[in-house]
Amino acid sequence: MTNGGHGPDAGTAQAADAAVLVAGATPGYAVEDFNYPQADKILAEQKITLKRGDGHITLANCVPNTGQLRLLVRNRAEEVCFNTTGNEGWLTLDLPGVYSIRGNDYSTTVDMTVGTEEKSYEITKNTFTPVGESTDPESRAHTLVEIRTAK
Repeated sequence: MTNGGHGPDAGTAQAADAAVLVAGATPGYAVEDFNYPQADKILAEQKITLKRGDGHITLANCVPNTGQLRLLVRNRAEEVCFNTTGNEGWLTLDLPGVYSIRGNDYSTTVDMTVGTEEKSYEITKNTFTPVGESTDPESRAHTLVEIRTAK
């Protein structure tokens, strides 16, 4: 004779069934999409389009003598700065008008576009390196599209 879900064993059986359901459910997987966090907010506030990266090159407030990558950008009163961490890093972005970059202790390479051309520049460690329009014989406006660093 069954108790029809009533009686002293009914609660224990229902709790066991619920535990099996919870234990049988697997948690979702966290998948890194490498999209830059709060990119929309940064674009709205600072007019910098940050796309994707591995988290080792991050936009930062400029602080002198801290080993940041420092970018000089046409039509901006202040420099644009990035912190670098880890053994290597990469960041894709869209920042027009970059004409000079001060390297840090990392080996840094940047890619820039002008029209349909793409140009790469090796940035000298711990000094400013002319890039983009400052090196172009026609002074064409270039856009910074990628930064790569390695120790």
